[in-house]
Amino acid sequence: MKCLIVEDDFAARRLLQRYLSSHCDCDIAVDGNEAIEAFRQATDEKEPYDLICLDIMMPNMNGHEALKAIRQIESEHGINGLDGVKVIMTTALGDPKNIMGAFREGCEAYIVKPVEKDKLLEEMEKLGLVEPEVSK
Repeated sequence: MKCLIVEDDFAARRLLQRYLSSHCDCDIAVDGNEAIEAFRQATDEKEPYDLICLDIMMPNMNGHEALKAIRQIESEHGINGLDGVKVIMTTALGDPKNIMGAFREGCEAYIVKPVEKDKLLEEMEKLGLVEPEVSK
């Protein structure tokens, strides 16, 4: 499985990478611009990501803007619905406006920081990315 961690905070990036490294090959992007560049390259090379963990509050381009762009790239490549990358928002923002906005923009799950390994693996299990026994 291939994962893109999009997070501007070093400690948060490192924590997510530690949680995911036994399940995924992890790439890192530090803002929305890098995320879009990495996503477009992986899609063009026919080596798409299975999972993106996406922060909202980042410099240059925030997670909401990045998610819209990622879904647009998928649309341009004829990737729709369940065939698209699974996106888990991992953010400190727990207010209804950000949560509902993220789901409207096409995320599959939303975790408010601090991200706990069990919660992350539970969401991945719900999305069919890990087997149930792996997350226990």
